[in-house]
Amino acid sequence: MADAQIQSRRARGGGGSARRAARSAISFETAQYITRNIPNFESLNEEALEIIETNAEAVLEEIGVNFVNNPAALDRWREAGADVKGERVRIPRGLARQLCQTAPKEFTQHARNPARNVVIGGKNLVLAPVYGPPFVSDGRGGRRYATMEDFRNFVKLGYMSKWLHHSGGTVCEPTDVAVNKRHLDMLLAHMTLSDKPFMGSVTEPSRAQDSVDMCEILFGKDFVQENTVMTSLININSPLTFDDVMMGSLEVYARNNQAAIISPFIVGGAMAPVSVAGTLTQVMAEVMAGIAYSQLIRKGTPVIFGAFVTSIDMNSGAPTFGTPEAAQITYGAGQLARRMGLPYRSSGGFTGSKLPDAQAGYESANSLNMGLLSGVNFMLHSCGWLEGGLVSSYEKFVMDADQLGTLHKMAAGVAMDENGQAMDAIREVGPGGHYLGCAHTQANFKEAFWRSDVLDYKPFETWSDEGARDTMTLASARVSKMLADYQQPPMAPETHAALNEYVAKKKESEPDAFT
Repeated sequence: MADAQIQSRRARGGGGSARRAARSAISFETAQYITRNIPNFESLNEEALEIIETNAEAVLEEIGVNFVNNPAALDRWREAGADVKGERVRIPRGLARQLCQTAPKEFTQHARNPARNVVIGGKNLVLAPVYGPPFVSDGRGGRRYATMEDFRNFVKLGYMSKWLHHSGGTVCEPTDVAVNKRHLDMLLAHMTLSDKPFMGSVTEPSRAQDSVDMCEILFGKDFVQENTVMTSLININSPLTFDDVMMGSLEVYARNNQAAIISPFIVGGAMAPVSVAGTLTQVMAEVMAGIAYSQLIRKGTPVIFGAFVTSIDMNSGAPTFGTPEAAQITYGAGQLARRMGLPYRSSGGFTGSKLPDAQAGYESANSLNMGLLSGVNFMLHSCGWLEGGLVSSYEKFVMDADQLGTLHKMAAGVAMDENGQAMDAIREVGPGGHYLGCAHTQANFKEAFWRSDVLDYKPFETWSDEGARDTMTLASARVSKMLADYQQPPMAPETHAALNEYVAKKKESEPDAFT
């Protein structure tokens, strides 16, 4: 009891001190999350949407979903009115949708620096980095297993990236730390090396609880219970299966008012039908069941309608990215999410390429623009994704993070105020003149055009004299500069000490496990 009281006092004091330190911190410029001033692209008409919704209800009622190794979940569904036989849960038509209605349309995820808070939902778009690769690559060391040093480097790069709003979660999987303990080091890195919002662990329910406990040290216990300070990724084991590990983690987060992305993991032709409409039907059924279950745990807990969708190459069996079919599903899922009144997660800088080359550029650009136009509210994997998600690439991280600036510019729409109309400039210059020296240009040129911090726009002769560097070489140089310029955001010493103490005690409490 005494230890718990001490920890509680630390949590309250540490959270307040952290917020005071954040207010006085000197930090690098970060753009606010995007608020769209452009319309979403809607590819499906009303009839098509109604067919998909009707078919999804039929899937839940007639076929059902499996909740594996989770007797408590089966009891909850039974009490809610579902037909439960063995591990199969058949949900009467309309029940899942009714339960989903208590989930909020949007919510704020708080960061330890309040200036970095993000609002997820509505017209907003929050950009987060790559999640989950076991490998990393860079121009010097090539492709290799990720380490904790790599993880910390990516957190630093994310913190330094102007257009990135979120620190993410497992930006790479540090294989040099025991499986049962690495989540502690990863959370500590997000909490101390960045002051942007971050994601919690989902690889085992006890690790989700560790995430909550550490947040209570960082923010204060009462603050965590009353506010959302974490987002987590809960993948559905498609098709139509909810395993006990992911659902156990969801239960922890929902009980503690923390957000979860309920996301089917779809590879069309393997985990879902090959047709767009069939895949959307399965996505809709799985998401409705998952979100409904979160509301059985705690009404009003924040959730995000997730859709991670790719297709399979029928020749090699490998997943493909940036394809028209994935775009059609992403656009359609966005429409379905909006009709349910839920925040939407999808898209990212996806590519199957092994290098940050032309293939990577084409596929990632297609995927990023698709996400902007489909109404995505939380974009995971927005930078750093390589080789179908197996690799976190240093160079591609900064290349993608740079290009996220174009999404900000596009989302702002076209200014139609007096300055935007530029009639004074047109009158001043008149026929046959030029605009370089006119008053309007002089007043606006610094902010008129988005400019890359990575790509080369120099004349050929200058480019050649400077070593004829390609984009990967330029990106490598930018990685080195960003890591050299990194400054850790201040944190109250007592909070930092309490977090370190928690991690040390948890690590000492059990032996290392690497499986």
